[in-house]
Amino acid sequence: MTTTEQAPAPATGPDGAARPAGRGTRRLLAALAGLPAAAVALGVAELVAASVGPASSPVVAVGDTVITLVPEPVKQFAVATFGEDDKVALVVGTLVLVGLYAVLVGLVSLRSRRTGVAGIALFGAVGALAAATRPAGGPLDALPSVVGAGAGVVALLLLVAPLTVPAPRSDDEAVTDRRPGAPPTADRQGAGMDRRRFVLTGAAALGAAAVAGGGGRLLQRRFDVSGARGDLTLPTPSSPAAALPPGADLAERVEGLTPLFTPNRDFYRVDTAITVPQIRPADYRLELTGMFDSPRTYTLADLFDRDDVVERDVTLTCVSNEVGGGLAGTARWTGVPLGALLRENGVSDRSDQLVCRSADGMTIGAPTRAALQVEDAMIAFGMNGEPLPVEHGFPVRMLIPGLYGYVSACKWMTSIEATTYDAFDAYWVQRDWAAQGPVKVASRIDTPAPLRRFRAGRRPIAGVAWAQTRGIARVEVRVDDGEWREAELAPAVDADVWRQWRLPFDFAPGSYQLTVRATTADGEVQTGERARPFPNGASGLHSIRVIAT
Repeated sequence: MTTTEQAPAPATGPDGAARPAGRGTRRLLAALAGLPAAAVALGVAELVAASVGPASSPVVAVGDTVITLVPEPVKQFAVATFGEDDKVALVVGTLVLVGLYAVLVGLVSLRSRRTGVAGIALFGAVGALAAATRPAGGPLDALPSVVGAGAGVVALLLLVAPLTVPAPRSDDEAVTDRRPGAPPTADRQGAGMDRRRFVLTGAAALGAAAVAGGGGRLLQRRFDVSGARGDLTLPTPSSPAAALPPGADLAERVEGLTPLFTPNRDFYRVDTAITVPQIRPADYRLELTGMFDSPRTYTLADLFDRDDVVERDVTLTCVSNEVGGGLAGTARWTGVPLGALLRENGVSDRSDQLVCRSADGMTIGAPTRAALQVEDAMIAFGMNGEPLPVEHGFPVRMLIPGLYGYVSACKWMTSIEATTYDAFDAYWVQRDWAAQGPVKVASRIDTPAPLRRFRAGRRPIAGVAWAQTRGIARVEVRVDDGEWREAELAPAVDADVWRQWRLPFDFAPGSYQLTVRATTADGEVQTGERARPFPNGASGLHSIRVIAT
């Protein structure tokens, strides 16, 4: 270093006194101060939520509110882009927005502590309002957000304090201002920073946030019902599912083809619940209300002890499924016939809608006629030989074959109200989806996979097709612009179950466009007219390009 160069002044001197600091550095640290303050707020909120319930967490409550308020095109974009990970993407996005907001709060706190405190208070108020106004929420659900915001305010004030330590004044400045308690002036005297104190306070805040948040998450496990679910034994069906015909599952012989039955761990999940309801079997109640002659309430034991427990194979489909999409699956369901339960309670013939309510406040409007007339419609409590997984509606859900899930497959179902479409609009109808959603005939190519290269030669083109309650009678495949070729169908299992198909084809080296269409047992040919899922399900032919080498 030459004699003309000077080293930067340290933030503190040898005696630990604060030294003047650059405005840019101080602003940067102030912005960063908002992040550990927000972390403390969220961590403490998670800890308090361990006493109230996981759904009262501000991140969950705000996320649920966002799901409710965002326009349908945004929801469709999220499902199409992220699939079953849409809720994970929402939580991550919410945390990113919280982080950006925290940076802004930290920055304004440098100039005005009061504004910074108001910013965190606003954050807490939003979380409290979202939690308390959920369909299944209550006043106590606001507590985690309120307490968390209070902890965040304390953390913010402690973090900003080291950034505005008065710098030592010269003797001349001391002489010019001898007023007791005279405040330092940043422009004249310079504001100092105690960086060491800031770093230690920030580390302590992050540590406290991690302990509170992690501890809260661990304590919230007390709400988990996995153990109680595992202790249940499903009743033996008085009407078991029909035996499968020989060779029913072509996936055993065709690599890449979707299996006939979808394992529970792989079954698609599309719902609005960021945190799934946890209902203990002993506490479960299914209440019938509305237009019934003699409505009653059922416990889970009541449903298990009925003598009409049935077992049926049914394919379910989500209305959000795009052409060729994977939001469909088949399971062996166990439950009690929905129609029988409605009739024995005297459902009125004036009712044309069943409003089914979930433990999380979701409402699903199902047509009463379909519930009474579709043979395999049921109140289900078993899936593929075990109690319903929690993510798929434990302990009880409803399903009506032939209807998309948004009008038939209420999960975590706690009540059925017999009413009319004129009297009530369910959740999705309020958002302009069709009031009744019959499943459209659909088909999909599973193998070869699109845009994958494979060795030329003879290999099968294969996939699945479905049209619940009607069944699939024919599947045809077109290669490029050639004639439609009829594919081989797997043995029929049931009209409510999708049907696998395959067409062996000799591929010479080159690029091919493959297209599939299905025909129902009642003669409806799948349309080639393309439509998006909103408002009543996608339509069109699945077509892919493959390359043989």
